[in-house]
Amino acid sequence: MKAGIVIFPGINRERDMTIALQSSFGAAPHMIWHKDTGLPDGIDLVVIPGGFSFGDYLRCGAMAAHSPIMRAVAEHAAKGGYVLGVCNGFQILTESGVLPGALLRNASLRFLSMDCHLKVERADTAFTRQYHTGQTFRSILAHGDGNYFADDATLDRLEHDNLVAFRYATRTGTIAPEANLNGSARSIAGIFSPNLRVLGLMPHPEDLVDPLMGGTDGKPLFDALAAA
Repeated sequence: MKAGIVIFPGINRERDMTIALQSSFGAAPHMIWHKDTGLPDGIDLVVIPGGFSFGDYLRCGAMAAHSPIMRAVAEHAAKGGYVLGVCNGFQILTESGVLPGALLRNASLRFLSMDCHLKVERADTAFTRQYHTGQTFRSILAHGDGNYFADDATLDRLEHDNLVAFRYATRTGTIAPEANLNGSARSIAGIFSPNLRVLGLMPHPEDLVDPLMGGTDGKPLFDALAAA
């Protein structure tokens, strides 16, 4: 699989994402500037990493959603191409309408930077097939606006169509308020598009892909994509 990373002014996680992708894919991803109007030939996976695109002015991801490259990303997703948005990338995907809902200020109104645990809701997708359903793994929170919100009809549709990818959980896999640190609706940490080719999530799996980082809990996601 051939991957590309979209770079916006203020994005700061592209190097972490490059390490994760290169460790699984065996090749460096292409860097794609936000003012580009098309994707490089042969790109299978588009990644929008974390950071603070355009300084998080207006709303997180709101300005980036109108960058020229996002039309090409949306077309890529509509045609069945793979897209991964992490943290600010998830915010950009919701602001551009590629994924439903919105990311609001954390319930505590504080920036969170800490470990969390995610429960895998389904393991039959290109992103999750190297986990198993119900598995809990460690990830990293680093955001001020990670509180996932959608109206009840949208949340019910996500549940009915099995489009919730991950939920915040305790270390042992219990869905509980104390594990839902940012206050996300129904403890949702990540969601899929209806065709299962787009994944948006707030925590950072790319921060745990090597023992030198303190763990490899995030590596199965990138290994699964490499094998897709």
